[in-house]
Formats: sequence, C-alpha cells, structure tokens
Amino acid sequence: MTYEQAAALPVYDGSDLGAVYSKRHTAFALWAPTAATAAVHRFATGTDGEPGAADLGVTPMHRTDGGVWRALIGGDLAGQYYLYELTFPDGHSSWLVDPYARAAGANGQRGMVLDPEAAAPPGWAADRRPAAARDPAGACIWEVHVGDFSADPHSGVRPDWRGKYLAFTQADTTLDQEGRFPTCLNYLRQLGVSHVQLQPIFDFATVDETRPGGYNWGYDPLNYNLPEGSYATDPWHGEVRVRECRAMIAALHRAGLGVVMDVVYNHTYHADNWMERAVPGYWLRRWADGQLTNGSGCGCDLASERTMVRKYIVDSVVYWARAYHLDGFRFDLMGLHDVETMNAIRAALDALPGGREILMYGEPWQGGSTRMDPGARSADKGALPLLDAGVGVFCDNTRDTIKGGVFDARAPGFVNGAPGAAYTLLHVVGAFRDGSDGMHPKSAGQVVQYVSAHDNFTLWDKLKAVAGRDDFDRPDEDLLAQNRLCAAIYLTCQGLPFLQAGEEFARTKNGDPNTYRGPLSLNRLDWTRAAALAPLVQFYRGLLAIRRAWPELSALSDPDQPLPLLLALPGWLVGFVPERTGESQAARLAVYYNPDPTPHSVVLPAGRWRTLCDGVRADALPFGPVYSGEYRLPPVSAAILAAVPGD
Repeated sequence: MTYEQAAALPVYDGSDLGAVYSKRHTAFALWAPTAATAAVHRFATGTDGEPGAADLGVTPMHRTDGGVWRALIGGDLAGQYYLYELTFPDGHSSWLVDPYARAAGANGQRGMVLDPEAAAPPGWAADRRPAAARDPAGACIWEVHVGDFSADPHSGVRPDWRGKYLAFTQADTTLDQEGRFPTCLNYLRQLGVSHVQLQPIFDFATVDETRPGGYNWGYDPLNYNLPEGSYATDPWHGEVRVRECRAMIAALHRAGLGVVMDVVYNHTYHADNWMERAVPGYWLRRWADGQLTNGSGCGCDLASERTMVRKYIVDSVVYWARAYHLDGFRFDLMGLHDVETMNAIRAALDALPGGREILMYGEPWQGGSTRMDPGARSADKGALPLLDAGVGVFCDNTRDTIKGGVFDARAPGFVNGAPGAAYTLLHVVGAFRDGSDGMHPKSAGQVVQYVSAHDNFTLWDKLKAVAGRDDFDRPDEDLLAQNRLCAAIYLTCQGLPFLQAGEEFARTKNGDPNTYRGPLSLNRLDWTRAAALAPLVQFYRGLLAIRRAWPELSALSDPDQPLPLLLALPGWLVGFVPERTGESQAARLAVYYNPDPTPHSVVLPAGRWRTLCDGVRADALPFGPVYSGEYRLPPVSAAILAAVPGD
C-alpha cells in the first residue's frame, strides 16, 4: 500500500474499538476499511485442546462510518473467547485476534471478553502512585526482567511464584529465608530507587506459555494490550494474567516504588500480524519495491506516522496507564517512531489525572534503516528540540564515556584507562545542556544517565573485558573501585539516573552480552552474590540517599537550573560544584572524580567541608573530619563533600 493509498483510507477517532464489555451486552468494533465482510466467532476456551472447548457461534458485523465494523451481542459474555474473520474484495480471507483485545487465552491465539472488575486484585481501586514516584529530585530507575527477579532458588520466594508476577507480592523474603539478607521486594524497599522498570510484560510470541522453562526478554510483541501469560500462575484463563499483573504493580506501589513498562511499539514479531491481517499493507513500513523495512532488526517496522497506527499506539499507552496504574513508559528503539507520535503520547498522558507525573523516555536510535512517510521526523537525539520536554532519551554518550564503548569489549572509558574521556565527561555532568555532541535537551530531565541496561555487557562484565580477565565471579578490588566510580559519576550527574538490576552487586552473565533467549540460570539475579557483595550494595544505597537529599545533583524539574560550575583540576581529574537556582544560594556540594590509580590532592572551594562519599563509603549524613583548603582523593574514586552549615 502506497503512502497515497494509506492516506486515502477513512480514519476513526472514537474510543470504543475492541470488545467493550457490560453485563448486558458486549460491543465489538474493528477498524478494517478495506474488508468486504466481517464476523465475530466466539469460543468457550482459548484453545481447542482444553476441556470444555466449544464453538459458541458466529455473528456477522456491519460496516459503519470510519471504516469500522461492528457487532452488538447480548448477554454476559465475560470469559468468552473470540476471533474476527474478514473477507476482502480480491477473494482472500483472514482470521485475527482483536488488536485491541484486553485479555487472551494461552499463547494469545484468541482474544477474551474481559470484565475489568472481575480481574482486579483485592484493594485495586485504592491503589495510588506512591510519593517517591512523584518526586523528580529523587528519581532513579532500576530495570529488571520479571523472570530474573525471583527465579533464583535462594531468593526466598515460594517455588510456585518464582519467575512470576506474584513473586513481587511476597514482601518478607530473605536469602534462603534465613532472615539475614533481604531479597526481591524486601531488598528493593531498602535500596533507594524510585521506580522499577519491567522489561516487556505485554504478550510476546516466543515463549510457549503452556510449558515451563521458556525464556525470552520479550521484545517480540504479539498482543499489545494484555499481559504476558508465562508470568501468570495460570496462562489458560485470560483474567488471571490481568489480575496477577495488577497485583504485582500494586505490591510495588505499596513498597513505595513506581512502575515503568518497557514497550515495543516499533515492530511486531510476525510480519503477518493481527493488524496487517485487518488492513493489509497499511501497518508496516515498506521500501519503494514493496519489501519490508528492517530498522528494528525484525523486518516489520510499524508505521507510527500513519494516522491509525499513531492512534493505536496512543490508545494502547493510555489504556495501560489507566487500567494498570503505570507510572512510566520506556520506548524501545524510539528512533523508529516519529516525533508527532511521541508528542501525541505525551499529550494524552498529560491529560490523565496526575498524568504529568508519568515518566516517558526511550532509546533515541534505530537498529537499522527504515522508511517513514513524507514529512515524518524520526524521534532520535537530534530531534530533542522538537520533542516535548516530558519525553526523555537514553544518553549513550554518558554510557560510553564512563565505561567504554559497548560495541568493542576492550575499549576503555574514563574509569579504566581512557584519559581523553575526561573532556566529554565535563559535558556529561551537565546532561549535555551546553549543546555538545549534537544534543539540545530542554532540561536535564530529558537525559537518562546510565552505564548499564539489559543490552550489551553488564557493567561488571564490561570492566572485566577491558581488564582482559574472564574470571567473572571473582570480585577484584581494582574493578570494584571502578564499579563504584562508575556509579558515583552517573548518580552525581544532572539527569535521570538508570541502572540494570544487579549492577549494584557486580552482576555477571559470564561475559555473554546478549542473553535475550536465556538461559534463565545465566539471567536470573544471583541473590547469594548480592549478599556477598553487600558493601557495594550499601555504597549504591548511600549514593541514592545523597541524590535525594541534594536535588541540585539531578536538576530534573527545573529547566532554569544552572549548569555545574566546573573546577580547574590537573590531568584527567574532574571536579565541579552543583549550583542552585538563584545567585544568592551558596554552594553546598563539591564533587570530584579521580580515575587515576594514584591519589591526588585537590583544592577545595572556600569554607569548611565534610565527606559524604570517599569512594568506598557513601552516606547522606556527613562523616569524618572537617576539611578546608585541600582534600586528598584516593585512587580510582569519587569524592562528594558537603559544606559545613554556617560557613
């Protein structure tokens, strides 16, 4: 379908697509303007192989304005499963799951009519966004895969909940349930992060939900508007995954944590997806010769710039925000989306009650080449001036400057032997708000500062690779110092900090940079390692506490926040004073980074100072002696000093 043909199709802007349920009847609506006929087929079960499987009949649909086909079926249909059947003028027909389906049977092959109230866990109506998720100054995001979180047999989670949504609801777990070291939700409550980012939890294609042991990161979307069934205790009954996913979110909220959903609207796993079956040729981008574009690496990029694709993405995000009380969205390969779509999503979220508090950020790059319709602009880093200030981007400049490039295992960064990185680091601390490296954020809050995520090496494995070592389990003291320095840098830079789960206890995947298909034994969080490296965990806790106590470090919510005052230091040392809005405000902090394996003395700003971080210990409460004039930086360390009040 050409751009001109797609643009000529009728569009629909109503809010009733999908199966709209009430106890008296269910209204089915599907946008399929090129179809000649349409019908709804209903079933008693989600698959034909289940007990009680039965065909409940077929109902013809009628065409209405905007290219929408409709059917109204009386009675209480909650728990019934359904498919659409379409025929087209050329004689071919297609069967499809409703793209707007809110629940489904096993492996997502039939949509299910959902009674939202029946799929609510106890207390769901009273669930609210926690205070920590509303405070931008203390924001920090911890990324985790649902399965990784609790699959470790030492996690203390009951066996039937390990790797499931419900693992997040068990609040009192400790290592081997011996009461010594907290794990899972118990651990998260004490860590100090504000949000948990969950790798994709909507229904994905490559794990058989009916068989235990399957694993995938989930970047292979099948049904966008319902939760993945392999994380549910029962994948057969569609309401169970909905209820248990909501229970997970409510448990995180009770623990004071916001929940961010990792969303993959840039492609579908199958080129022959439900949307393409409904309107062939409309949903996916193609080259001029008709071949599918492959900017996602999956050969089926969604054409977000087209009116009904944009509507679908906006509708889906808003549905998740409202129906699941989500606190943020992370967009995979956001550079494959167009600016207008990203701004439309932001505006739709802002219009919700409390919607301006919902985080929204993404990867401002593509995995390959794509072909947008004329006039569309990619939502990449260069588009920051065009994006709403409430749309953030991951900063790969920060990541590679601090620890070294991700595409060359041995390439060093600032912390492990690249002196030239010190120059770029001067821009990192101010979230590139000086316009360097082609970035022009409207505020620091648009820049996600990080050194590790699910992609590429874990931070620990990268440090090992640069050092030329493959004994990944060994906690080398010099690499632990580099790890601490990495953390101290991005957690004292302006911007929104982000870390991969387990970075704070030197998580290792034995040097494997791409474990998206498993095994789970390599991906799962090692809670025994977390306990063994408790001092490193405590260091991260201290840094997070410092960040909450001194909002000038983040500068998220104030677009007028001054850039940090850089200090003149010898060699490749970096130092700065985070300034606050208003010239009369005296400096309260001084921050120094020493990547050198030797100590260095630095001149302190005027006044008296006490230590918050000495490179090994970090605490929001000052400790140690009072310093003035000079401070000696230990090797491979960060120092954070607080001005003594009254000076």
